[in-house]
Amino acid sequence: MLSSDTIEVRIEPEGLAGLLGIPDGARGIVAFAHGSGSGRLSPRNNHVAAALRQAGLATFLLDLLTPEEEHNRHNVFDIDLLAGRLVLATRWLRQRRETSQLTVGYFGASTGAAAALRAAAAEPDVAAVVSRGGRPDLALEVLPAVRAPTLLLVGSRDGPVIGMNERAYNALRAEKRLVIVEGAGHLFEEPGTLDEVVRHATQWFLDHLNPSVERT
Repeated sequence: MLSSDTIEVRIEPEGLAGLLGIPDGARGIVAFAHGSGSGRLSPRNNHVAAALRQAGLATFLLDLLTPEEEHNRHNVFDIDLLAGRLVLATRWLRQRRETSQLTVGYFGASTGAAAALRAAAAEPDVAAVVSRGGRPDLALEVLPAVRAPTLLLVGSRDGPVIGMNERAYNALRAEKRLVIVEGAGHLFEEPGTLDEVVRHATQWFLDHLNPSVERT
């Protein structure tokens, strides 16, 4: 799913493919960490990313694994590997001229949420994290070290995952919020539920990706 306001990029030497979109006057940039079996072409994440760009935020949808690596199912669930790739992408953004001054946030879905939180623990100047239907419990031991304000979005029909998010919420020490989206399942495919994700995520990132605030 390619958009006219994004360009295809590649992070070498790993060969990671991404879609970078930077609207005029961008106030920050959101890097996406996808769930297992998904990637930069995820329709749901592209829907969220398009809304973020409309709101004035840049977006970076990245495949955290190469096509060859995806064939090994162990890699798909290797949270440390995925988090390391997200850290690599963050540093790549900081070295690129047009993105170096943009404050970075993470949007993670499913297992990608755990990768985003592990990466945020390693990169303390990441300014915000949003998890959609995520498994932040897979990063439970590092959550007290996360400094980024974190929004956890879970569907009301995603029973076991609600409890997993509640445990993660209790472990977080940074600014945090847990929102149960009524009527939503794990993938937020029900009518109107993904729009709720967009609404909450956009406001969270606009509130926290403020380039006028000095990084510490």
